Amino acid sequence: MDLITELQERNLLQDIIPGTQEQLNKEMTSGYVGFDPTADSLHVGNLVPITLLMRLQRAGHKPYALLGGATGMIGDPSGKSSERNLLSLEAIQHNIDCQKKQLEKFIDFTDSVPNAAVMVNNYDWFKNFSFLEFIRDTGKHISVNYMLAKDSVKNRLETGMSFTEFTYQLIQGFDFYHLNTTKNVLLQMGGADQWGNIVTGTELIRRKGGGDAFAFTCKLITKSDGSKFGKSESGNVWLDRDKTSPYQFYQFWMKMPDADAAKMALVFSFKPVAELKALITEHETAPHLRKLQKALADEMTIMVHSEEDLAFAKQASDILFGQSSVEVLRSLNEQQLLEVMEGVPQVTGAKAALGEGLDLITFLAESGVFASKGEAKKMLQNGGVSINKEKVTALDFKITNDHLLNGQYMLVQKGKSNYTLARFS
Repeated sequence: MDLITELQERNLLQDIIPGTQEQLNKEMTSGYVGFDPTADSLHVGNLVPITLLMRLQRAGHKPYALLGGATGMIGDPSGKSSERNLLSLEAIQHNIDCQKKQLEKFIDFTDSVPNAAVMVNNYDWFKNFSFLEFIRDTGKHISVNYMLAKDSVKNRLETGMSFTEFTYQLIQGFDFYHLNTTKNVLLQMGGADQWGNIVTGTELIRRKGGGDAFAFTCKLITKSDGSKFGKSESGNVWLDRDKTSPYQFYQFWMKMPDADAAKMALVFSFKPVAELKALITEHETAPHLRKLQKALADEMTIMVHSEEDLAFAKQASDILFGQSSVEVLRSLNEQQLLEVMEGVPQVTGAKAALGEGLDLITFLAESGVFASKGEAKKMLQNGGVSINKEKVTALDFKITNDHLLNGQYMLVQKGKSNYTLARFS
């Protein structure tokens, strides 16, 4: 199956320049995607362009990843309602260095590979440009009327747009022209919101050089409620494990609503479309088993992190959502424990009070886990209280230092899945 047909079957394709599919089917073609270095990590939203590069390379073509050292100094107005803060050169370079390391995990840059990936930074060709040189040799080819007609501009006319952001499409367009004339890059890919910027590039190539230029965009990925894909309750889902732990990353996919799971599986998974459709059908017959979410969470966690991280994420998930034992809970180090317990309510206690044993019912009431001693006692009598995954039945149960995880924590469970993490200091 060729790349364009596969993207169509995955319901990903939005816009395409005529002749693009024929070019890709004719010969190995170099194509690129741009990444905006506004943060020191890529996030789940960036996985769509990342997977485009991966699919391009797997189809036998040569991927270019462009990091916007120059365009990052300006800020892309596409899809933005207000002007963005400008970053310093140092901050942009730091972000680029971090994003480079991440991209190397997804596409093959090995020189010996015929279609080895290439990474470029547009600051390398813009840094020596003078303003007068650029507006004379490039700006004259694109009219103001043409630039004003772009959605990225029209949507901002009421709220206002600086000349800096207005020029963004011209600068991104020059990127395509430069790569086309110096590297024979014939294809640009991106999200649907990038179409205006992309075709500015094809116009420059046509007007300045007259060479071939092709492009396509993918649909913007939104959730079933219409909101932007890629965020969790705590904000962006990052590809950097220090910003979003592998466990949290795994849970992002596991918690995906059924209404979104089928769509996201087709977008992100590298399983054959026929296999995915069979899995979707199987999921629809028993959605409570969450087979689709599990398959997607497994694949994406391995792709972004590792098989070892997936194993830990599953083990950690079993602590809160399965029948995991106290031994598994005690095997976690402090960092792993806190990763698993992120979002779980926390209470504190005095470690000094544990010397001779602290009455559990008193602690549960005074710390706020239960509203009163009576409520705590009643729940305990009904077998609804567990400490570190072990059910407590004795009304005179005492908490001691032996109950602390990593010498400081204790997991309280009331009912089936209502957890509180107690921290003693």
